[in-house]
Amino acid sequence: MKELDLSSCSQCIVRKFSALKSLDKSELIHISECKSGQKIKKGSYIFNEGDHLKGVYCVKSGVCKLVKLSSNGRNQIVKFIKKGDLLGQRSIVSDDAVSLSAIAVEDMQVCFIPKSDILTVFKQNTSFSSDIINDICFDLKLANNQIVRMAHKTVRSRFATILLELKEEFGVDVHQNIRLKLSREEYANLVGTATESMIRMFANFSKEKLIALNGKEVGIMDQERLKQIAEE
Repeated sequence: MKELDLSSCSQCIVRKFSALKSLDKSELIHISECKSGQKIKKGSYIFNEGDHLKGVYCVKSGVCKLVKLSSNGRNQIVKFIKKGDLLGQRSIVSDDAVSLSAIAVEDMQVCFIPKSDILTVFKQNTSFSSDIINDICFDLKLANNQIVRMAHKTVRSRFATILLELKEEFGVDVHQNIRLKLSREEYANLVGTATESMIRMFANFSKEKLIALNGKEVGIMDQERLKQIAEE
């Protein structure tokens, strides 16, 4: 990770998308004085499963994936973290080691805020602490939903669900392709299946004219039919 100079928190529009929006001017100045900017290259680890985080990351640009190493040695993608999100909020309220690894999917710019400094604000600002706790609870809800999806949906249904969620979360480009470009292996890690099975599923969806493919680019052609498959 390479350090860089980023704008002050009070001037940064990114804070409006996270719990940092609850901080007043003096608190933002305090955070600005203690934070450090970092560049993270695509494919680099921000932290590893089992690490003890020493602070929180605020994502200024780029996307990373949170992954869990399963017993069979396969990475399961649990969630994506994008511009405006905070990464590592649980380190504020817990000293436990992280249970997931964070890996950059794109080149990223992040601000790192030491735990001691953000903990001071957490204790003083009830709106900020409430937003952080709500974010943690929302992550737990997502994890529970994913467990249910894995247990009760077919691979075909899970794939349709993932495609719709990625389109909703990241939008599409001028060619109507999902903005986030993922490899077939990453899709397999999202859906919870082998890469070979994922490649066949892509081919089947393409033949059924549900999606259009061009390398890593994936376009949604029949959203209504995908919704039906997702609910099967």
